[in-house]
Amino acid sequence: MSMEIPYIFNIQKFSVHDGPGIRTTLFFKGCPLRCNWCHNPESQSYAQEFILTKSGKSEAVGKQYTIAQLVKELEKDQIFYEQSGGGVTLSGGEVMTQNMDYIEALAKKLNQVGISVWIDTCGEASYDAFKRIQPYVEGFLYDLKLMDSKAHEHYIGKDNHRILENLKQLSRDNAHIRLRLIQIDGLNSSETSMLEIYKWLQLNQVRIEAINLLPYHEFGRDKYARLNRQNDLFCKPTAEALESAQAFWRLKGYPVAIGG
Repeated sequence: MSMEIPYIFNIQKFSVHDGPGIRTTLFFKGCPLRCNWCHNPESQSYAQEFILTKSGKSEAVGKQYTIAQLVKELEKDQIFYEQSGGGVTLSGGEVMTQNMDYIEALAKKLNQVGISVWIDTCGEASYDAFKRIQPYVEGFLYDLKLMDSKAHEHYIGKDNHRILENLKQLSRDNAHIRLRLIQIDGLNSSETSMLEIYKWLQLNQVRIEAINLLPYHEFGRDKYARLNRQNDLFCKPTAEALESAQAFWRLKGYPVAIGG
């Protein structure tokens, strides 16, 4: 049976930031959101595209792999996954908006060969996709960017209604959830912003196992020029602001780390 194969723009081995233990992260190409601060603009389009390398050459972004090819590659590091409690993380772009026949089959196969799977998601996807994948994944790294819906639409291109609803439903379905909060100075890193998230979690009885604070960075800024695009410039949070946010969540009883 033929199956539409999505594009992967990066396979990152020996990652320690995308879930527990040592992991391999698969970055799928294509995302329904357009975060103004996105540091992987090459992840946004679902199609293969070309980027100028630093040497001035044109290079294709995005490669297709059959499930058999991917599993064969991922199994090479299975000993590291087993020794560290790690595995494979499916990320993006947005993995939950890819061809779910492919994603479900990949997760199921990894599950069958004993490789743990986590999903890194922005939450902007059909909940049917989450239901399909849940039997084969260990947990979700769930990005929550802005609580104010109008601000979310302004900076990201869509409101946050489905993102919040899916987060509530995942919790009701007893999924393992680690909440990832990007920290941008002057936008969402204040104690007021943290308190808004905390109150929403409590009001909706959303169970979160841990929180990761992700400080904004400018590492991908040069990619915009090489893709012939523009983007806005934001400010990194101070070390003091990150420590304050970390202390806030610890006082609320959550395991919390900077990065991850």
